[in-house]
Amino acid sequence: MDKLDFPESPLQLIHAPELDAAGVSLHVKRDDLLHPTIQGNKWRKLKYNLKAMKQARQSALLTFAGPFSNHLYATAMACKQFGIQGSAIIRGSQLDQNNPTIRFAKACGITLHAVSRQEYRLRNDPDYLTQLQHRFPDTFIVPEGGSNQYALQGCQELAQSLPESHFVCCAVGSGGTLAGMLDGLSDDSQLLGISVLKGAQYLDDEVQRLNPHAAQRTNWQILHDYHDGGYGKFSASLWQFCLRMRQQHALPLEPIYTGKLIYALWQLIEQGYFPRGSRIIAIHSGGLQGLDGLRYRNLI
Repeated sequence: MDKLDFPESPLQLIHAPELDAAGVSLHVKRDDLLHPTIQGNKWRKLKYNLKAMKQARQSALLTFAGPFSNHLYATAMACKQFGIQGSAIIRGSQLDQNNPTIRFAKACGITLHAVSRQEYRLRNDPDYLTQLQHRFPDTFIVPEGGSNQYALQGCQELAQSLPESHFVCCAVGSGGTLAGMLDGLSDDSQLLGISVLKGAQYLDDEVQRLNPHAAQRTNWQILHDYHDGGYGKFSASLWQFCLRMRQQHALPLEPIYTGKLIYALWQLIEQGYFPRGSRIIAIHSGGLQGLDGLRYRNLI
C-alpha cells in the first residue's frame, strides 16, 4: 500500500494518411500500459480510493460490478497486489464460474456476492449502503466503476501528465474520468468526451454533479452520436476498425470503450471537425481484458 505510484504511461504518435490530409496530429495516451492488469482509468480511480481507505484505517474493500466489468478485474488484482481483503457485489443472481472475469477475480482471492438485478439497483441507495456497512464492518465501500470524489483526483493527475494540446478526448461511461480530467487541463485545451451509451444525455448533468467546477467551464462537451448501438453493442465495421488499428498501428483496442473513442475520432477527423494544425490526444483507458469476455460470449 506504500507503492501506489506506477511509472507514467507513454504517448504513442499515430501516423496515417487521413491525419496528414486533415492537417492534424494524434497521440494516444497508452494508459493500458500502466500495469499488466490494474490499468487505465480503473487504476486512476482506484489509486486515491486506496489511499483514503488506508487513511481511514480500514482493512477491507467492497465494490459493485457487472460480471464482465473492467472495474472488477482491476479491483481484484489491486486487492491481491496490496494485500487487501476484497469483496464485490455482482449483478445477477448466479455466478457463471466459466466467465473469464469472474474466474480471474476469484483467483485473486476476492469474495463475490451475486445478487438479483432488483437488489443491484440499490447500489447507490443510502439505506442499502448503511446495511452493507453493518454487514461488512471495517470496510471501505467503492461505488460501481470507481467514480467518486477520490477517483477524480486520479483522473486529474492523468490530465496533468499530458503535454499541451488543443483537444483531449476520452470515452465516457459513468462520467468520472472526464469530470476528473477537467480540473487538470488548462482552459486552452478542449476536453471532448465520446459517450459509449445510447441516449445518455444525463451524463452532462452527471459530470457537473461529480465536479461542480464543470458548470463554470466552457471547454468540455460530450458527443452522443457515436455509441454504435448502445452500451456493450458494436457493429462489424467498428470491430474491423479495431483490428485494423492493431495491425497497422500496433494499437490494441476493444469495441466497448476505446474502440468507440478512436473510431469516433477517425470519423470526426475525416469530416473536418478539428481545425488544421490541431494537436489531439486520445486517452486509452485500458479495458483490454474485456476482449476475453467478448470471445467467451462469441461476440468476436
